[in-house]
Amino acid sequence: MRILQLCNKFPWPLKDGAAIASTYLAKALAELGSEVTLLSMNTSKHWFDTAMLPADFDHYAEIHTVYVDNRIRPLPAFLNLLTDKSYHVERFSDATYADKLAEILQSRHFDVIQLESLYLTPFIPVIRKYSAALIALRAHNVEHEIWERVAENSNPLKKWYLKKITPRLKQYEIEHLNEYDLVIGISNRDMIQFQQLGLTRPTTVTPIGLDCRDYQADYSSFNRPLSLSFIGSLDWMPNQEGLKWFLEEVWAPLLAPEFPKLSFHIAGRTAPRWLQQLKMDRVFFHGEVPSAPNFLNRHSVMVVPLLSGGGMRAKILEGMACGKVVLSTSVGMEGIDARHNSECLLADTPADFAKAIRWCFDQGAGLEKLGCRAQAFCREHYDNREVGERLLVTYHNLLSQQPVATIER
Repeated sequence: MRILQLCNKFPWPLKDGAAIASTYLAKALAELGSEVTLLSMNTSKHWFDTAMLPADFDHYAEIHTVYVDNRIRPLPAFLNLLTDKSYHVERFSDATYADKLAEILQSRHFDVIQLESLYLTPFIPVIRKYSAALIALRAHNVEHEIWERVAENSNPLKKWYLKKITPRLKQYEIEHLNEYDLVIGISNRDMIQFQQLGLTRPTTVTPIGLDCRDYQADYSSFNRPLSLSFIGSLDWMPNQEGLKWFLEEVWAPLLAPEFPKLSFHIAGRTAPRWLQQLKMDRVFFHGEVPSAPNFLNRHSVMVVPLLSGGGMRAKILEGMACGKVVLSTSVGMEGIDARHNSECLLADTPADFAKAIRWCFDQGAGLEKLGCRAQAFCREHYDNREVGERLLVTYHNLLSQQPVATIER
């Protein structure tokens, strides 16, 4: 099967959920015999020098990139308020990318064109014009839901602006739901939401999968003094808001005074200034680390204090794959069917977090058992080859039912 994968951000390095989800699925599809071609935006916000790709990044038959300036600029952001368009989507609508897509489609045949986010939707007319391929949206989350949640937890000015532009994103998402031949939800929860919004096209659920061979557990961290870790893209608003809430509402008033030997370690790229300059006792900011598994394996408990977001958190799966105890809010754990006190710990209030940390201290070295269960759970349910195999079956079934299409010229 020939698959063209479209990404609005280059899927390397594996520093965020979108890159992890896109890369590991493409890798699995290639290992299962498909020929996968990548056409990715290489954006100003997350630009990557493709000359620096590792030698084993070899699962794509071809890699094409187009530079896209998607910076959030004050004047265009303000002028957008005078229109009825979605500013979220406008930032990725690029003529050069459309031209490159048309060029590839005219030179190659594809069975499936897989859009790795809502933000590739503006290019559907180009696809329909030059290809009869099945168009699949892989929705990493319900986009407008993230921004609705962020707005509720923002300062007054940001809340006002987001409440102006997010309804347009929601309207765009709803209006285009049935333009795809297949919608691939990242979780059952997201798929139900799409159907409630009016989706009638074929659907399937394809969660994030990991190549668990890339993650080795180091259980020696459970024999050292308890320490907490956080890792994530720090230019993503839900991560910023959740981390700020945890530091101000949980760490400073509750955990730091009660546990004088407990430390909290934060890692991630493109951190805001307030975090880079943070001065709190026993809170350490490590910046961007070269290896997420190595960082996670130095600490026994991984904290995911998300208050908003959607889809599922790839970083939680990485923590589980490393055999860590994941302590998350219910929002953070959405899309992952792990159970409290079995494969993870759940906490939604400052008091809940404090109670969970007390429980961790009480377990001592026995805390390792929860980490072992988390690793087994991840390997059983989120192996990328099994995830990819199920998706290929869906593709084959749909293609066998599809009538022969004519291409508009």
